[in-house]
Amino acid sequence: MFPAKDHLSLLLLLLLLLQGRPKPGLGDLIEISRFGYAHWAIYVGDGYVVHLAPSIEVGGVGAASILSTLTEKVVVKKELLSVAAGRNRYRVNNKHDDRYQPLPSNKIIRRAEELVGRELRYSLTSDNCEHFVNELRYGVSRSDQVRPPSASLTRGPDCSLS
Repeated sequence: MFPAKDHLSLLLLLLLLLQGRPKPGLGDLIEISRFGYAHWAIYVGDGYVVHLAPSIEVGGVGAASILSTLTEKVVVKKELLSVAAGRNRYRVNNKHDDRYQPLPSNKIIRRAEELVGRELRYSLTSDNCEHFVNELRYGVSRSDQVRPPSASLTRGPDCSLS
């Protein structure tokens, strides 16, 4: 007989295959599509991800994500990818692998696991969930969803005059 943990991993793999999603690899970045933005997590194995969540409990995945943008503190959580994503679509998106060398997967996982349960500072523009996972995977804190306020003041909106 298989242990319950193996059944859970097998069930997750089957769900991913049925949904046409590749099984994430250790240390992969997971992009979760939410209304108007993307939430980010890092895959740590056996169907689990590590990600940032509000430090206060609220009902519903969407409510928790919206609340995290209004708070200055978040907690690092480890939970099943299916729970972290809820009903939202998600995909593996290691979008900076061509620019930065990913750290070894065992180091990524170790760093992520060490942070679980810790409360961290949160800022939509400088310390958000995308900064968090990129720091874990590449050792580089960056987010393509937001620009520093000074960049938007000096450059204006993202548009081209040519």
